[in-house]
Amino acid sequence: AKNLPLKSISVQVLVQDHVATVSSTLQYVNEEERPLEALFVFPLPADAAVCHFSAKIGEQEIVAEVQDRETARDQYDDAVSSGQQAFLLEESAESPDVFRLSVGCLSAGQNAAVTIIYVTELAVQADHSLRFCLPTVLNPRYTPAGSGAGIVSEISSGAVPYTLTLSVHVSSPKPITKLESNCSLDPLEFLHSDHTQATVDLSPGHMFDKDFELFVFYQDTHQPSAIVEAGVTTAPPGSLMRDPVVMISLYPEFPEEVMSSLASRGEFVFVIDRSGSMGDMMHHGKGAQMRIESARDTLLLLLKSLPMGCYFNIYGFGSDFESFFPQSVVYNQDTMDQALKRVKEMQADMGGTEILQPLKHIYSQRCHPDHPRQLFVFTDGEVGNTKEVLDLVKSHAHSHRCFSFGIGEGASAALITGMAREGSGHAQFITDTDRMQPKVMQSLRFALQPAVVNISVDWTLPEGVTVETLSPPINVLFQGQRTLIYAQLKGESSGGSEGTVTVKYSLKDQPVTNQLHFCFKPTEETGLSIHRLAARTLIRSLEQEERSGAADVEGIRSRMVELSVQAGVSSVHTAFIAVNKDSRQTVKGPLKQRRVKAGHRGETIMYSIVKLVCVCVCSAASEPQKDPLLQLVSLQKASGCWDLDATLADVFAKTEDELTSQKPAQVDGSVWATLLALIWLYGCKIEQQVEWQFVAMKAWVICLSVCVGNVLLGCQVTKETLGI
Repeated sequence: AKNLPLKSISVQVLVQDHVATVSSTLQYVNEEERPLEALFVFPLPADAAVCHFSAKIGEQEIVAEVQDRETARDQYDDAVSSGQQAFLLEESAESPDVFRLSVGCLSAGQNAAVTIIYVTELAVQADHSLRFCLPTVLNPRYTPAGSGAGIVSEISSGAVPYTLTLSVHVSSPKPITKLESNCSLDPLEFLHSDHTQATVDLSPGHMFDKDFELFVFYQDTHQPSAIVEAGVTTAPPGSLMRDPVVMISLYPEFPEEVMSSLASRGEFVFVIDRSGSMGDMMHHGKGAQMRIESARDTLLLLLKSLPMGCYFNIYGFGSDFESFFPQSVVYNQDTMDQALKRVKEMQADMGGTEILQPLKHIYSQRCHPDHPRQLFVFTDGEVGNTKEVLDLVKSHAHSHRCFSFGIGEGASAALITGMAREGSGHAQFITDTDRMQPKVMQSLRFALQPAVVNISVDWTLPEGVTVETLSPPINVLFQGQRTLIYAQLKGESSGGSEGTVTVKYSLKDQPVTNQLHFCFKPTEETGLSIHRLAARTLIRSLEQEERSGAADVEGIRSRMVELSVQAGVSSVHTAFIAVNKDSRQTVKGPLKQRRVKAGHRGETIMYSIVKLVCVCVCSAASEPQKDPLLQLVSLQKASGCWDLDATLADVFAKTEDELTSQKPAQVDGSVWATLLALIWLYGCKIEQQVEWQFVAMKAWVICLSVCVGNVLLGCQVTKETLGI
């Protein structure tokens, strides 16, 4: 497809605290000698609220309207068949992070600039940064046989024939400390001396082989906040767009005494994608691992970090699935050794990505009393039945927590974030040169936190003002993680100008209360971003209610369409439609379609998202160096101790005699070995502490079970033994 009509993409990003408004302009040109129709498929963030779509042809701009999906499609088809220029933007029915753009009846040699604007929330990361992601890679989505749908993309081995320019403007009440990215950036410019505003541009030459990620660091990120946004006076009275909307950001802080001891019970089920795509490299740089290799290393760390006496199992899935044990088993030395042997043999050799069946099997297994089920799902997120998977997870939300991990470029954000949201867990994305282990261990820390129960949200408002909460009920809270609440404020205050939101919950049978006071005065800086995000939140809830088989399906759909049209925000039942009624031309013969065959129903679709395929060839002559941290962890026993032997000495680049010669007579060999391991971890690997924190916690129990004096004596001698 050398005559791809997409020529350039220009993106402007406005980050205001933890909300981003993104404007993308796509420049098309018809290089054919006759009118052209093309269909493009491209990714957007899963939780984005698309709120503007327009097309500019020459000097004429046509702004699209949101209409019922079938009405919009009919209008598009009628316009194109009569020779009018038309543009249709619609959300994929299979996954909310994929959009389809139809460009109809571009005359020979004609240019068209299409602009799409959306707003999205920025997720909090383990290092307290806020992550913005501009997806530029759409991987093929595996769709189970018989589902009759599919999302696939063209794959090219060459450079793409279009360019990307991107600029970012960040503003916040809190000072900006730094911006980081997985792509090359031009130097950061601060616009004010207080560092509350900054701009940065993407360096030229982006290859579209990975998503663009930006990490924004603020001072005091974890401060609760409230933004009140005024409504539109011309909207119907009582409607969402007419009334003020408040967005509450909460960062719950649990009492220290409750958090001092992490849970020692639980059933941990690890579900590993073993489809063919897991054989791809984690990134295209030097020293990259295959995704399945990184997953194996991560499983090693997880298995060594589990508490004694818990239950666990490991599933691998592709076109089919298998489990290490018929059902979850008690964690001890024997079962850990069996599992590690199987982990070493795991390959990306199980075909497609059919995740629904293993989940159904896991949910059919009996839960163990007093051992809450914690599900860890690792996948490169390339499935076509996303909504079906999310509905299944949600239907079992009462019996487990789900922690999900998107591996590699192009993982479906809708699947990864959706599974964590519906399963009351936490989502992580491992992309580019990210190490998988620290992110997974952060999620393990969340899984070991005691479950928060009996969550309630209460509002104290001035007389005459009532509140309608637009967000789904809060069913999960984690220490240090942000929770968002959207609410519509109705009525007029008779005098008061402040409100209070109070979140109450129980943690280990201890009642906890968090409060936030906020001012009713609306901000003037956000436009209608908060309203649109609130509308998007409500639309997603209604979509889920519709799929769950609610009685009044027609009423729910009607409410969804009304809300989507009124707020100007996309939904699965609506589409943006723009027709240039002044562009009628006589079409001689059929329109030329710039498309590629795809899909189970013989659909013909043209994809503008191109994945750069790199083949990394490793020299067989050079043996890759083993990671000493993983070597050390692999030698630890399930109980937390190490054996004093030659394999441990190898990790420290010492001989066995060098380790044993300085052992005090009163210190046991395994305790001495465990002290050596701990001192080495704290002395040589402190920067990776998040990865070995649970390994060390188990080890300290061994050391502290002997005389404290012996331990202190041992610590001094071990430093000398290891030369640190």
